[in-house]
Amino acid sequence: MDRGAVVLIAAVSGRALAASARRGGYVPLVADAFGDQDTLAVAAGHVRADLLNRPIDGDALMGALEALAGDRGTTSIVCGSGFEDRPDLLTRIGSRWPLLGNDADTVARIKDPVTFAAICRDADIPHPETTRTPPSDRNGWLVKRVGGAGGLHVREAADSKAEGEGVYFQRRVDGTPVSALVLGDGKRAMVRGFSAQWASPSRKHPFRYGGAVRPAPLSEAMERTLAAAVERLSAIVPLRGVNSADFLVDGDAYHLLEINPRPGATFDLFEQDDQSLFALHVNASAGALPARTPAFADAMAGAIVYAMREIGSIPAITWPDWTADWSVPGSRIGADDPLCSVFARAETAAEARALVMRRVAQIHTMVEGWSS
Repeated sequence: MDRGAVVLIAAVSGRALAASARRGGYVPLVADAFGDQDTLAVAAGHVRADLLNRPIDGDALMGALEALAGDRGTTSIVCGSGFEDRPDLLTRIGSRWPLLGNDADTVARIKDPVTFAAICRDADIPHPETTRTPPSDRNGWLVKRVGGAGGLHVREAADSKAEGEGVYFQRRVDGTPVSALVLGDGKRAMVRGFSAQWASPSRKHPFRYGGAVRPAPLSEAMERTLAAAVERLSAIVPLRGVNSADFLVDGDAYHLLEINPRPGATFDLFEQDDQSLFALHVNASAGALPARTPAFADAMAGAIVYAMREIGSIPAITWPDWTADWSVPGSRIGADDPLCSVFARAETAAEARALVMRRVAQIHTMVEGWSS
């Protein structure tokens, strides 16, 4: 796809993809669930799309995308988060616009828990015991929604009565959450870097995604081990574009939990000033990988700030330049809803994570004076 081309972006939040697309010389049209100020600032066009509720209304989404594309000469579409449990909708979208990234068949194979467990077994990759059948003793098990993302769908199985076609059960394993950002060209895959993740638990969502920092505290040997696992998996299921692989690492042992077959939560951390990750996604989807992995000069952390109470109306403020995903003034934010994203750079990962958490606290202090 040529630079200057018009491209559709559909995701729960499209800001990171749209900003990177602009940096790469593309013209982004965004359909997302938020319509944040900084998304609107970089998008050439925007529509609100209800990608948070389940099931997604496919007819409404297709209508919104058609209206957004209009007669602008749209050449293709990139789908971010929100479609993991709707490969049928990806098929429908892909039949209308060329899909940059993984096709519906790849997403369906990777996000089906039983199929994915078999893929890991065939690739000799450790993967937690997984079943669709409720275990007789739920202690030590998690229950997850099929196609879920972001940790919101994960529960302790012992605290849940959930069962049926929409969920599966996975035995708990020990380890530090580590994510690999992966570029695939449909034949092979390369790891661009690793980040360590943490949760921001709430009463209803004990495994809610909180943030991440790169680089992850891994030995060179473990980095090679995890990268080799990704390569073996991609030989069985071809990956295209930007993906992420989520691991739990415990000393010299690891488990691969899942593959997110689309650009994900750590996208911002791997964006470079002199290179657009969106452009790399476009090129990899077309079969071209970069010659080498990047050498980052610093560490970077990112975190999501969740509202601790309902905010009746977001005031018109100048947000700190280390924040992103700014709600439009007048917006209502519910308790536990995402308020904004916060970032920090430092020489080391530990310093970057400490700084980003101080900035999270600064946002909470700032919000205390806002009306409910």
